[in-house]
Amino acid sequence: QMQLAESGGGVVQPGGSLRLSCTGSGSMFDIADIKWDRQAPGKQRELVAHITRHYVTNYADSVKGRFTISRDNAKNMAYLEMNSLKPEDTAVYYCNVDLGIFGDNWGQGTQVTVSS
Repeated sequence: QMQLAESGGGVVQPGGSLRLSCTGSGSMFDIADIKWDRQAPGKQRELVAHITRHYVTNYADSVKGRFTISRDNAKNMAYLEMNSLKPEDTAVYYCNVDLGIFGDNWGQGTQVTVSS
């Protein structure tokens, strides 16, 4: 089991930027599929971005061209760079580190609020 901690959330004006970080404990971070999900009030959780162990990325249509997912296996860290933020990006953002048969791990979430 891997402990995860997200950070970097906050309040930002529309058009602003934030960088979320996810730190994982333990080993095997380099074999993980990593995702960032989000959940807005009254809505279902949705996948925002995904990066495989081979650094292949994909994004939800709503964030393509604005968000970038990355990882640094040497530091056991993953990132979500968010630019041109919109009010509809307001949500709790969760980091998911999927180790396959070795376990699926979630962080506690970090709040992102986009408001003027």
